Amino acid sequence: MEVTRTRKGLRAFTAAQRAMRKAVGFVPTMGFFHEGHLSLIRRAREERGAVVVSIFVNPLQFGPSEDFGSYPRDLDRDLELAREAGADLVFAPEVDEMYPGGRPEITVDPGALGDRYEGASRPGHFRGVCTVVAKLFQTVGPSRAYFGEKDWQQLAVIRRMVADLAFPIDVAGCPIVREPDGLAMSSRNVYLSPDERSAALSLSRGLLAAVGRLAAGERSSAALEAAIAETVDAERLVDLDYAAVVDAETFDEVEEVARPARALVAARVGKPRLIDNMLLDPAVGENGPDMGTGAS
Repeated sequence: MEVTRTRKGLRAFTAAQRAMRKAVGFVPTMGFFHEGHLSLIRRAREERGAVVVSIFVNPLQFGPSEDFGSYPRDLDRDLELAREAGADLVFAPEVDEMYPGGRPEITVDPGALGDRYEGASRPGHFRGVCTVVAKLFQTVGPSRAYFGEKDWQQLAVIRRMVADLAFPIDVAGCPIVREPDGLAMSSRNVYLSPDERSAALSLSRGLLAAVGRLAAGERSSAALEAAIAETVDAERLVDLDYAAVVDAETFDEVEEVARPARALVAARVGKPRLIDNMLLDPAVGENGPDMGTGAS
C-alpha cells in the first residue's frame, strides 16, 4: 500500500491505474477507523481494480463550537487498518495541501437539501462537506465513491451534487454497521462514558419503535416521529435534536408513509452529538428490517 500527502501524488496514482485499465474505487473518510469505514474499503476492494482511501479531518464542515480540534485521530493505526482491508493508496493531506490559500472564497452550495435537519442544526456543515468532496472528486477523477448510509442526508446531498454538477462519479451507498446491541458505529462513540454509551442506545431503539409501529399498521409520520421522540426523551442523558420521517431522496416531510421513507434521529448524548436512521418500508411485515441497514 502506498501513502501520499499530496494531490499531485493522488492524481498521478489514479491516472496510472486507469492507464492499466483498472477501475478506481474511492473511500473518502475523516479517519479514526471503525468497522463501518473498513466495510466501505472491503466493498471497494471487491468491486474495483484499485482502491483509494482519503483521510482528512475537514475544518470547513465543523462549526466554531464543534470538535474539530479534538476530533479523534490516529493515522498510524488507520494506515495499518486500511492496508489490512485492501487499500492500494491512502491520501492523507495536511490542511494547507487541501486549502493552500487558506479558507476558500468559492465553495459548493448544497442548496435546499443541505439547509434542513443536519444543515439546520449545523449551519455551513454541508457546504464544507460538498466543497471538500468536490475537490477530492476532481483530484481522483472517474471512479466509484463509497459512502456509509449512517450519514443518510450527507449521502443524499453528495448524490445530488454529483448529478447536478455532472461529476464522473458513481456514488455507492453502503449499509450501516452497528455494534451487537444496535448502536450505529461512529468515531465519536469513543467520547461516550459507560452511562452515556448505554443511553445512546435510545436512538436505535427509538427508530426500531417507529419501524415496529409501521409494521403494525401505523402510517402517520407524526405518530412515528412521536414514537422515536418518546423513546429518546426517556433517557435523561440524551438531549433530542430532531426526530423526523422524510422522503428518502428529497428530504421533504411526508404526512403518511405510503412508500419507502427514512426515519431520522439526532441527539446529544453528553457532549457527543450522534445521528442514526432507518428505512421505513410499509411493505415490510411484522418481523421488521435487519436493524435498518435498508437499501440505498
